[in-house]
Amino acid sequence: SCVTCKKLRGSFGWTKMADLPRDRLETGPPFTFVGIDTFGPWPIVYRKTRGMQRNHNRWAILFTCMVSRAVHVELIEELSSPSFINVLRRFMAIRGPVKQFRSDRGTNFVGGVKELELDAQFIEKGPVANYLKNNRISWIFNPPHASHFGGVWERMIGCCRRILDALLLQNKHDLTHEVLSTFILEVCAIL
Repeated sequence: SCVTCKKLRGSFGWTKMADLPRDRLETGPPFTFVGIDTFGPWPIVYRKTRGMQRNHNRWAILFTCMVSRAVHVELIEELSSPSFINVLRRFMAIRGPVKQFRSDRGTNFVGGVKELELDAQFIEKGPVANYLKNNRISWIFNPPHASHFGGVWERMIGCCRRILDALLLQNKHDLTHEVLSTFILEVCAIL
């Protein structure tokens, strides 16, 4: 029972992991429960003029299935609510209906949710849009300053970045929107 014996023969402490959210364990079609995050930017050549070129930035929005960890990535031209709404509509047109979205409190996500009047938790209350109410889609935001809640999609962003960095190293020419979108699709194929 002395301090020295406790140090030499004591057992290690265990950290108990919290239970996984229910949406990580429910089976169903891919992309029924989705985690979303934005990453980037990448400067692309927008327009070449006499002796000069104009550059713009592009970002990517990553959608990951919370159960199967499948990935869908879309490029956007600006971090705004209208751009995000268009990406959301494209995603749902390709991947089908979604029951639940999870994300951090990015300004484009919060603005998009307000504009679409989605049913959202951890955000200011507002009316629910008929479209999303009829489809029973909900949005769960992580609490403020709790980035560790988004480990599922943050890990997938890290994988995407690593693959994309390798592809960008091979690109010897100026990066254009078309080349970047091709690389993004190749990243999805590799993942």
